[in-house]
Amino acid sequence: MSQPAPAREGTQAVFGNGTAHSRDQHRCLAAAYDPVTLPRLAAAGVGPGWHCLEVGAGGGSIARWLAGRVAPGGSVLATDLDPRDLAPGPGLEVAALDVARDPLPEAAYDLVVARLVLQHLPTRDAVLHKLVRALKPGGLLQIDEIDASYEPPLLTPDAEAEALYVRFLRAKTAALRAAGGDPHWGRKVPAALRAAGLTAIDVHLHIGVRHAQDPGLGLQSNHTRNLRDRLTEQGMTQEDLDRVGRLMRDPSFRAASSVLYSVQGRRPGQERP
Repeated sequence: MSQPAPAREGTQAVFGNGTAHSRDQHRCLAAAYDPVTLPRLAAAGVGPGWHCLEVGAGGGSIARWLAGRVAPGGSVLATDLDPRDLAPGPGLEVAALDVARDPLPEAAYDLVVARLVLQHLPTRDAVLHKLVRALKPGGLLQIDEIDASYEPPLLTPDAEAEALYVRFLRAKTAALRAAGGDPHWGRKVPAALRAAGLTAIDVHLHIGVRHAQDPGLGLQSNHTRNLRDRLTEQGMTQEDLDRVGRLMRDPSFRAASSVLYSVQGRRPGQERP
């Protein structure tokens, strides 16, 4: 089994791993989005004997599920720019991978999955084509990405609190764009998969309501700490971030979530039996 390797020079991640913030982020991501991602993979027929690659595996919740699903006879390679929050296990190997720079084997995998990864990469179109080439003929690619252009506050204590939350969302979008990301890329994924040569494009959308017990809002709260320096560069003060954090803990607070696009496509060729 591979052991997680230390981070290497190369692409710089917006969200670092190996910290209390990263572990909390992975927990919130899994709680918020695994209920969408995993049933999509199950419905696609992922099962024994499949060979799978996950790019940007984070805390490993998808990879661990896949490892249990593809046994016996299958394998899962979980990769991340910094894989220190990943642990290998039966049928599950872990490796450091800068997907924007490092090569991937061609026609090697029955399934490639990437969740909330490509939107952060300035070279996302080139990376997408690399992931397609890593698929066997008939192999499946699943890309799950958000579109954060629509996530308005719905219930706040007053107009000032509403304006603060909106300002926080705008600062986060600006911070991610400054790092080369596209927080609205989710809506572009279906067309991007078709342009990359995939067929049988299947699109699933998920939107919810954020509230104090919602892990999606927990993720937003995490970002007030995890992205603090980037947010202050966009004009938010520490007092602003403390205030918006308290707002998100208010039991009466409600906001629309961003839209999660879960998009599947197949590399042309012989279908899996």
